[in-house]
Amino acid sequence: MLHQPISVQAPIVTLNVTSEAASSERRFDRSLTLPSLKERLEPLTGVPTASMKLTAFTANGERVCALDDDSKMLGYYPLSDYMRLHVEDTNPHKTAGMYTDLSLVEKYEMPTAEYEKRQDSVLAFKQRNKLGRFAASESTPSNESEEFREEASKIQVGDRCKVETEQEGGLAKLGTVRFVGKTQFKPGYWVGVEYDEPVGKHDGTCQSKHGAFVRPNKLTIGDFPEEDLLGEEEI
Repeated sequence: MLHQPISVQAPIVTLNVTSEAASSERRFDRSLTLPSLKERLEPLTGVPTASMKLTAFTANGERVCALDDDSKMLGYYPLSDYMRLHVEDTNPHKTAGMYTDLSLVEKYEMPTAEYEKRQDSVLAFKQRNKLGRFAASESTPSNESEEFREEASKIQVGDRCKVETEQEGGLAKLGTVRFVGKTQFKPGYWVGVEYDEPVGKHDGTCQSKHGAFVRPNKLTIGDFPEEDLLGEEEI
């Protein structure tokens, strides 16, 4: 004679608990009574036990049953692992979105003056480390407009100069200072140089390709004879 196998439920069931404001995976003992289960669900969902409505769904969203008999244990209901246990708040006087709408929460806003005095704030951290908008505070437009002023004060229009090239091993360029001051294309002080040879980038008032603007710290003032490109070699 054949006997039908007896199905034995595991003492623990894993359920996905959901509510208006929460969602989490939890394990429950099937021997819990519904009132005990609701006490455990209240801190998870924020729903008071007195107004809880429990409904079980499959993982695919199909309704299984309502857990509505407080005299029964959790194991009484046909629940299996990873089903969803939805907790609904049936309180008719509850405020819509009271668990999810942050605009309903009264917030404390610290006065700006008090916040700026704190040394443990994000603002203080950025100020100390020159981050964000404070990174540019050291190079304000007013400071940039005066950049290289001291070096430029030692240069006069008409001075002979030698301009060092940025390329390592490159030849220095000789020329004459034609301008010293501020320009419109970049802040700070610049020097306009007319080179002896056509090695410049601009024309300006110079011969073609003889002009260039350089920073005052890139040239040396001195007695540099003008190169005679048309002269003949000595015999």
